[in-house]
Amino acid sequence: MFKKLLLAAFAAGLVSASTLPLQLAPAQAGEMAGMTCKDAAKAQYADDRKARREFKKACKEIWKAAQ
Repeated sequence: MFKKLLLAAFAAGLVSASTLPLQLAPAQAGEMAGMTCKDAAKAQYADDRKARREFKKACKEIWKAAQ
């Protein structure tokens, strides 16, 4: 009984965690824990070089506008 309850709680936690939004705006990603725009772009788009470049460009523009 306890094993089923524990498994159900784990499944519910997994489902609720998967519904959280993970997409960050470029400005937020650049500000995260001192990350540079380059690091944030690499974390967001590890395999897509074109998307990484566009993300970095947008992040830099937003950062410059905020200065």
